[in-house]
Amino acid sequence: MSLLYTGAIGFSGGLLSAVSKELRTLSLKPVKRVIFQFDPFHEKVEQTRLLMYYLNSKRVNKTNLQCVLRSNVVCDRSDPLVTFKLVSGHDVVFKSKNLSLLEMLKLYNEHITVLVPKEEPVAVVSTKATKSASVKKLNKKR
Repeated sequence: MSLLYTGAIGFSGGLLSAVSKELRTLSLKPVKRVIFQFDPFHEKVEQTRLLMYYLNSKRVNKTNLQCVLRSNVVCDRSDPLVTFKLVSGHDVVFKSKNLSLLEMLKLYNEHITVLVPKEEPVAVVSTKATKSASVKKLNKKR
């Protein structure tokens, strides 16, 4: 018994490609402060620490240079928390005990990245002087 060949083999890119896809759309613009609170001895703290690692990356930090990332390390066996303090004054809290990294990134993109204001394209006004200057530069290069 053989399997029918349909002409395409579809494979998922895996967990890392899904995480990188979510990180590409992530923006810290609506966030003023991110506070990570965790107990390092808690059994489900790894995913929260991974989120902290990815939010500290250069590419994500460039989206908002005024955003402050703080980590509160406690030793009271409390569940890990991630608190996002928004520019609008609201707080968004992720109780990340049972959340994976990918789930936290998806929730962030669904609820917080949506708040990024849309940038309107700026119309460049070109005058006769700028047009003639660019034509002269082209003629000099030839």
